[in-house]
Amino acid sequence: MTLLESHPQWLLWAPLAAALAHILEEFVWPRGFMSWYRRYRGPSAHRITPSFLVIVNAILLAVCVNAALATDTSFGVAYWIAVSAILASNGVWHLWAGVRGRTYSPGMVTGLVLYVPLVIYGSVHFLKSGSVSIGGAVVALLIGGSYPLWSAMVHAGGRRVA
Repeated sequence: MTLLESHPQWLLWAPLAAALAHILEEFVWPRGFMSWYRRYRGPSAHRITPSFLVIVNAILLAVCVNAALATDTSFGVAYWIAVSAILASNGVWHLWAGVRGRTYSPGMVTGLVLYVPLVIYGSVHFLKSGSVSIGGAVVALLIGGSYPLWSAMVHAGGRRVA
């Protein structure tokens, strides 16, 4: 049995399913992420355009597919954990921004209900199965969890994005 075969298929693809649900919450139902974000961020939000959001979310979905297919090595499992940690940190950011702005942030529900439990469950599963070392999992969690920091740096830049 290969490393890939030792994991439940639903778990490998769960980040993709969760990301799709999150995107639906932000842009389909109840939607409103872009207008909420512009109110939340103020003048600096002009850099975030619909085309930018389409590109970023398309890349996110491709990364989730890649993570599902890469879990046949311990590096691939660490990559899956990092991707899931990026998702979870985005969910925590939605909560933080919603509390800070005293309003619902489109994406908050799926971020907290799907993303956060997924990274916890997946990390524990992969550690218990011996598919990734503790060090590899910690590094992956730190890299993925740093998403709000490097995202803030990108958004703080002065030029228009897409």
